[in-house]
Amino acid sequence: MTGIDPTAEPPAEAHPVGGDAVGATPVSSADYGIDPVEYSPWEFAAKARPRTRETQRLLQEALVVRSDTHLGADVFVSSLASVDCEALSLGDRTYVAAGAYITGTVSLGRDCSVNPYTVIRGDVRIGDATRIGAHTSLLGFNHTMADPTVEFFRQPLVSRGIEIGDDVWIGSHVVVLDGVRVGSRSVLAAGAVATKDVPAGAIVGGNPARFLKWRIHPETDPAAPPASPGISGSLSAGGSTPHIAATPTPGTLNTGIDSATPHEDESAATPSIGGHLRAAATPAEAPPGDATDTDARPRIRGSLRPAATPSAPHTDTTAAAPGTVRAPSDPSADATLRTRLAAFADRARDQAHAVLDRAWDGARYLDRPGVAPTVRAWCDAVEIADVLLTDAPPHADRAMIVARLRGWQDPATGAVAPLDSAGASRPASWADEDAAYHVLAVGYALDLLGSSFPHELRLVSELTPDRVPALVDGLPWQTNAWTAGAWIDAYGTALAWEHNVPAGTSDALFGALARIADPTTGLWGSARESDGLLQPVNGFYRASRGTFAQHGRPLPYPIAVIDTVLTHVEDRRFFARGRLNACNVLDVAHPLWLTRGTGHRSGEVTTVARRLLDAALGMWQDGAGIAFAESPEAGVSTPGLQGTEMWLSIVWYLADLLGASDALGYRPRGVHRPEPRA
Repeated sequence: MTGIDPTAEPPAEAHPVGGDAVGATPVSSADYGIDPVEYSPWEFAAKARPRTRETQRLLQEALVVRSDTHLGADVFVSSLASVDCEALSLGDRTYVAAGAYITGTVSLGRDCSVNPYTVIRGDVRIGDATRIGAHTSLLGFNHTMADPTVEFFRQPLVSRGIEIGDDVWIGSHVVVLDGVRVGSRSVLAAGAVATKDVPAGAIVGGNPARFLKWRIHPETDPAAPPASPGISGSLSAGGSTPHIAATPTPGTLNTGIDSATPHEDESAATPSIGGHLRAAATPAEAPPGDATDTDARPRIRGSLRPAATPSAPHTDTTAAAPGTVRAPSDPSADATLRTRLAAFADRARDQAHAVLDRAWDGARYLDRPGVAPTVRAWCDAVEIADVLLTDAPPHADRAMIVARLRGWQDPATGAVAPLDSAGASRPASWADEDAAYHVLAVGYALDLLGSSFPHELRLVSELTPDRVPALVDGLPWQTNAWTAGAWIDAYGTALAWEHNVPAGTSDALFGALARIADPTTGLWGSARESDGLLQPVNGFYRASRGTFAQHGRPLPYPIAVIDTVLTHVEDRRFFARGRLNACNVLDVAHPLWLTRGTGHRSGEVTTVARRLLDAALGMWQDGAGIAFAESPEAGVSTPGLQGTEMWLSIVWYLADLLGASDALGYRPRGVHRPEPRA
């Protein structure tokens, strides 16, 4: 437990008996017993005893020793509270009173109060100026009961998390269950049990909580987002619920607060921490929460702990996980999208031979005419032919391509070196970043052709578990997260191909990655002033693709990943029209697809997917394919094999996020395959 043991005696010099010690502050009888400010923290500045102030200083020092703890200015955490968090953030002037019990991944904004005997557990995020009454429970996790033959405490825990906006008043003895989103400026009356989302500005009460009246009606609140078109009319006499539109508005999300199932427009977003608006996904009603199980330790955000079952498959490889709700869509818009997707795929298939002809120089495949030969060009040709022609590339015999790819592998190291300007292999070395990528490119090209590497991949065959933590820690996560992620991608993919690996190496890699993942962002590495979140997001894609996705394991912090990626995708330096490139778009599309089973912020994910897909579908150039980048400022803007292969995969992922990938009639099977390989 993080903090100070309240039962421990303070140092003797803090309360001398029989006279003052030299230099000690005199202590009166009023200094003994429990200081009332432990239960009334708002009195701390004016009335706290000297010993209480010193205890508070020591307690906060003990808390912030952890790198995943942030305490703002003038925070108070009672020494009589139990705070045992994986990650904790308290904004300025936020206080936690005596008897509170806080565990998991918890974030509160500024000027929040956690009153006596409040319980906050699991994944819980609270905005600014929110007041939480005594004896309230916010339970951001839950038990499962899928198998009636297994005792409850032996079944897995799940966590969808709780999000509470700004300026919310939560009365005493309230219970908020996992998966609930509470909008800003709302009120939860004393004793309410919130099992479904609470709209911004609403007052709810009862068990289960139901709409009572508006504290601030969306139509009259100048600070509120646009009013929901799914809720119309005004409150009738007697405080009844508002009139509900009979037909759900296309593209809206179910708030779920009333049995009549009102719908709220995505633009009526649920505020996140710091007051930024975001549309909240609306999960299905959760099973009853557990307010009494104090010995269970929640599995925060589906986090992977070293002690967790390492072989647990990544949930939901094709659709939203059970218990999540996709935003209803406009049937006519869906039909138009499917028509566009089918036309795009037909055009690509019809021109696949022309694209490959353009890249063939009579002896080998080049990425595009006039450039130097590369190993990757051959691999991209194999992938394009597989996805569009369901066959090997047409210009060379399958056996010849296999022999060439296998022949490039160095028997001594297992590395495939880059080619020189004449097309010959350079000296092989695992210090070469091209060799690292060739683990992916050549490995999957051979796999698609029904073959495999002929020699050991010594990158992992000689990697013992005890060396893994130092290897992971030594990568440049803070300065060049993309490079760090690329190497993890190579190690993870090599583990998928190589069977002669020391026992425990794979688990050591996943344990090390889980250990260094940032609970706040869900990523590895930090944003940089020069390019924002570009490096950590792109590095996350590479690292997670080769490990968690490829091996079918759950991500440490999928909810945080979604939040971070949705922030990054609004950076116009990289995502404005004309500035897109395949790396940057793939590196947000894949993480959003990989985390889609959470249902978190699904409306915003859908909006992003539509926006990026609309751009991608217009990039095909007849007879040439797709360029890596939209413009020279964003990268290579001449169509080539790399750009074509990557954008074909990107289109699939974005279409699948919209539930329409079947209209394409293809599915990536190589480097960018959606299914786990290992």
